[in-house]
Amino acid sequence: MPKLSIGQMAKMNQISVQTLRLYDKMGLLQPAYINQETGYRYYDMKQNATLDMIQYMKGAGMTLKEISHVFEQKDYSLLNRMLQNHLHQIDQEVEALHLKQKAIQRMICSYDRYLKSPPDGVMTLEYIEERKIYSHMTTINFYEEGIEAYENILLQLKQEMKKHGVSEYYYYNAGTTIFIDNFLAKRTVSQEIFVFVDKDCQSQYLQILPANLYVCMYCDDFDKEKDYIPQIHQYLQDHNLKMIGDYICEVVTELPMNKGQKREMFLRLQVPVEFVKK
Repeated sequence: MPKLSIGQMAKMNQISVQTLRLYDKMGLLQPAYINQETGYRYYDMKQNATLDMIQYMKGAGMTLKEISHVFEQKDYSLLNRMLQNHLHQIDQEVEALHLKQKAIQRMICSYDRYLKSPPDGVMTLEYIEERKIYSHMTTINFYEEGIEAYENILLQLKQEMKKHGVSEYYYYNAGTTIFIDNFLAKRTVSQEIFVFVDKDCQSQYLQILPANLYVCMYCDDFDKEKDYIPQIHQYLQDHNLKMIGDYICEVVTELPMNKGQKREMFLRLQVPVEFVKK
């Protein structure tokens, strides 16, 4: 069988000479023959099988150290366990990439909604489909305590999401709730903070916001929300509408801000309603 120089072997298998030297050094693939006078290394065609196996195992995510260990031990159950571990790692990486993809899509959707939304102060009547939320009860009333209290509530929410296995990527569009009894009594008391999650999200801690007709008001500043709520009360009265569920404030999107500034948010204030039949 003809001898192949290290250069010929490398070219035939589309790898570098340096790679073959590394495999030789690690004992993975040593030359079939070494000329003692010249020091030249030669391979034969049969060694392509070993080289193919190394390349295949590398392609499966195994390190050269792991491959060397398998070759030394000749333990195929060990190889199977290693491959199972790598498959699990790849599954996790794929899931992480999928979540990143969904996070980007979510941000694109949010900015698209922002660009197409009515301007600040506009009131609308909208039918909104069923939505799924993850919520966290809070004793902090940020309407009284301000933006710093709101930031503390967000931190609590993030911690609870992590504890309950809800992905952080949902954290981008948070919202807050005023329960119906407080809203009707004109008490601005924040009692719940939530995030919208995908329909396929699974957790025992999720709730459903039913599809409904909503009175919506758009707001371009966190500090304006409390002032806009009385206008919603007046709208309900003027248009003979009955509130049938909790008030929610949805963050449509957060806008890029300068370092150290407060969050710039575009909000959609929402009250589920039905027409009062005369």
